[in-house]
Amino acid sequence: MGLAKTEIFSDLQNEIALFAKVFGHPARVAILQHLFKMDTCVCGDLVNEIGLAQPTISQHLKELKHLGLIKGNVEGTSVCYCIDAENWVKMKAIMNQFLNQDISKTDCC
Repeated sequence: MGLAKTEIFSDLQNEIALFAKVFGHPARVAILQHLFKMDTCVCGDLVNEIGLAQPTISQHLKELKHLGLIKGNVEGTSVCYCIDAENWVKMKAIMNQFLNQDISKTDCC
């Protein structure tokens, strides 16, 4: 498999692609939905809620945290996660700008 050559694309194009990638797995979508539904920090009950093994949940949480959509705090022996509101708003603005583009040509193909 070749390199992604992300350096030939703009920062905005790379950022949009990363957001799209994070939403590309239903487990990450389910985690985000659960965090929104709870509207508070969630500590450790994601395994029962999502139905996946702890290492799998941890990997998906790592991806979401790496992109900044969630944040986590250590409380005792567990890590509590919640939506990072500031980064969520930023991501929505970027994705809305991209997705709200209109097609000007109607006679294509």
